[in-house]
Amino acid sequence: MTIQKTETMDIESSTDVVLVRQTVRQFAVEIGFGLVDQTKIVTAASELARNTLDYGGGGTVKLETLQEGGRRGLRLTFEDHGPGISNIELALKDGFTTGGGLGMGLGGAKRLANEFEIHSAVGEGTRIKIVRWK
Repeated sequence: MTIQKTETMDIESSTDVVLVRQTVRQFAVEIGFGLVDQTKIVTAASELARNTLDYGGGGTVKLETLQEGGRRGLRLTFEDHGPGISNIELALKDGFTTGGGLGMGLGGAKRLANEFEIHSAVGEGTRIKIVRWK
């Protein structure tokens, strides 16, 4: 697998969440994603960026365009140093929320991605990596 383009962005405010959405869409268009795939990766990115801000106290996202054989993809890695997630399995269930939202964030983002990986430790923070392939 080859990484073709990389950009890291801070997520410290609601404005940054909007900028993440715009940049993810730009990357998706550049690698030739159709509208459906663009919408899926942008929606997942929006949910994860919002979680990084709201629950992680802010953090970063690393965007990478990938080439593997004949396919192209976009990998997003969200990282924060917040309180962490004590029960990942529960947090991935639809309807689970600690913030009064709809509880669709993590599980929804997982369904919108082709690959989903989460690492979290209480008191240390959370890292979520998603990949969407064209």
